[in-house]
Amino acid sequence: MRRFPVFSVLLLVIPFFELWLLIKVGSAIGALTTILLLILSGFFGMYLLRHQGLSSLAKFQHDMQAGQRPAKSLLEGSMILLSGLLFIIPGFFTDILGLILLFPPTRYLLVKAVLKNGVVSASGFQYTQTSRTSGSDIEGEVIHRTDDTKNSLDRP
Repeated sequence: MRRFPVFSVLLLVIPFFELWLLIKVGSAIGALTTILLLILSGFFGMYLLRHQGLSSLAKFQHDMQAGQRPAKSLLEGSMILLSGLLFIIPGFFTDILGLILLFPPTRYLLVKAVLKNGVVSASGFQYTQTSRTSGSDIEGEVIHRTDDTKNSLDRP
């Protein structure tokens, strides 16, 4: 099955569903309350996005420094970015999808399912890990001198 028609159908269906849902919620609780609820959900989502985004970035940096493959943390970061995009779109349905992607337990289950089904291969990344205890390391010091930065054409 081709993926492009699925995404194009979703791009057409989701806005109509959002509009229908906004009208239903607005008629049930009032227009002003609906607008305030959308604004509050946007602020709440952006707060969670900032907190979880920084946490994901720290995990990615830790994985890289430990010499591990960061496929899982990259996928989690992508899901956090997608959740931020979903929070920018006004509507309750996209806010719910954004929250699902943003909360760590559901995000962990989604990442696990994606990696298990082979949609993204964790073995596609190749990193070389160098050992600090080997004898091939050379310790040194870098000294910047002002005469090193002059143009070589200026010298006699």
